[in-house]
Amino acid sequence: MKTGIHPKYYTVTVTCTTCGNTFETGSTNKEIHVDTCSNCHPFYTGKQKFTVAAGRIDKFNKRYGIEDNQK
Repeated sequence: MKTGIHPKYYTVTVTCTTCGNTFETGSTNKEIHVDTCSNCHPFYTGKQKFTVAAGRIDKFNKRYGIEDNQK
């Protein structure tokens, strides 16, 4: 490999601005701040909201007069 053409690689601390969680990783940046991490993201915490999609389906069915036979 050529010398002097590769960026410096650092061990950095990543900080979540939402929950304050920190973890270490490697990067060419000296510090990293993220808005959402796996500690506070709804997908990873299991706190996703599926009721929004159900409401949309009910609204569609009501608009076009489709009756729900599964109830």
